[in-house]
Amino acid sequence: MENFWEHLQNLTDAQSILSKGGFCLLLIVVFAETGLFFGFFLPGDYLLFMAGLLCSSGMIDVSPVILVLSLIVAGVLGNYTGYWFGYRTGPVLFSRNDSFFFKKRYIVIAEEFYAKHGGMALILGRFFPIIRTFAPIFAGVVKVDFKKFTLYNLVGSIAWVCIFTLSGFFLGRRYPQIKDYLEYVVLGMILLTTIPLLIALFKKRVVKSGPIN
Repeated sequence: MENFWEHLQNLTDAQSILSKGGFCLLLIVVFAETGLFFGFFLPGDYLLFMAGLLCSSGMIDVSPVILVLSLIVAGVLGNYTGYWFGYRTGPVLFSRNDSFFFKKRYIVIAEEFYAKHGGMALILGRFFPIIRTFAPIFAGVVKVDFKKFTLYNLVGSIAWVCIFTLSGFFLGRRYPQIKDYLEYVVLGMILLTTIPLLIALFKKRVVKSGPIN
């Protein structure tokens, strides 16, 4: 049991993923987080940023071009997998019992985000934890036109990967000493990517509770 939790902790820690698993595990995690319903807890945003940062210092033995292209492909394939899963399971997914790896409320969050932003949710959703995982699944549930989904999928993956990975890469090139402060970088990235989701959840609760008399 201790080994299980240790492995789970390693999967949620960007530094562990990159130092112990390397390039291959990096691609697997990005694939899982962008389409497999149990991948919502994986560290997508700051994992990309850390990958770019460590690539700039040579700690990841792969060229930045190969790194970015491979991550884009992993993100695209992940979304296709999520779409296929949602397409096959359909509305039954909303009646699925909650478990450690699946929360029905996450599908509802993706549904509301999609209702607000339409197809753009598949692009914007890349930048929000949880929504990034469940938006393509919900798109499959409602059977979004596959050609449109493909367009949103490609644009979203390219934008998401390039913004975070290249930001980390060029920051690492500009300030090589930043690798000595990785813990602070990770904390900052977690806060930066989590705050928008927390604000959205807070607004949702305020709306549900209604005005205070």
